[in-house]
Amino acid sequence: MTGRAGAGPLRRLVVLRHAKSSWPEHVPDELRPLAARGRRDAPAAGRALAASDCLPDLAICSTAVRTRQTWELAAGQWGTPPPVRYDGRVYAADVPELLEVVREVPAEVETLLLIGHNPGLEELVLELAGDGLDDTLDQVRAKFPTSAIAVLAWHGTTWAELGPGAALLTEVTVARGTKA
Repeated sequence: MTGRAGAGPLRRLVVLRHAKSSWPEHVPDELRPLAARGRRDAPAAGRALAASDCLPDLAICSTAVRTRQTWELAAGQWGTPPPVRYDGRVYAADVPELLEVVREVPAEVETLLLIGHNPGLEELVLELAGDGLDDTLDQVRAKFPTSAIAVLAWHGTTWAELGPGAALLTEVTVARGTKA
């Protein structure tokens, strides 16, 4: 993978939208669990990240039930999952809030996984991507569905340097599991 020209090591921000959730009656949005399809798709997302050599050094996950379940099922596909931070700011966040969270990441983290929600994640990917390989930007503009994964690569010495147009969108995948 290549990132945009710049100083510092290659860094990757891997953005994962939570898997498909259910809509039980009288359950607050933040407490909605994954649907059956989501429980199939989340492990597929973990396998897709491993197959793309995009395993993170750190994961930051929204505190919503569906994002936590997505993380647990995806990370369960790896031998040794990285540390995870649950951050309430990621739930219902817009681009400035998401950037604030990302910019606080320690410099030693080279690959960061951010698990959250739309529309914030889709807007973040489009804000940060100055360019994209193949039709990746068009894919995100058309739809960033549940279990979608976007990989943004860039060079920088700290995460605080990441800003609009600084990254190259190298990959977009929509992970789907199969029915048993």
